[in-house]
Amino acid sequence: MSTKLYVGSLPYSTTEQQLSELFSQYGSVQSAKVITDRYTGQSRGFGFVEMATGEEAQKAIAALHGSEMGGRTLVVNEARPQEKRAYGGGGGGAGGGGGDRW
Repeated sequence: MSTKLYVGSLPYSTTEQQLSELFSQYGSVQSAKVITDRYTGQSRGFGFVEMATGEEAQKAIAALHGSEMGGRTLVVNEARPQEKRAYGGGGGGAGGGGGDRW
């Protein structure tokens, strides 16, 4: 069964191809995704890599966590399951209207 890894502290110039190539040294990469800002399209400095097996994922974590890429120290660990989000996102209350003024 495949294992999904979180990869943090990526250089902002990292491409999905580069991410895939980096991890393919440690096993079969099923997918590699660099997360980008939805409005600007710029990398947010982290991504996810899916390795074919848990054993390959552990090899990649051992080799790459704490290593350097483009002047940044990588953070690599097993990804946590994505949390459910409330429909509609954010929110907060409607701003108040200060009440009666005398």
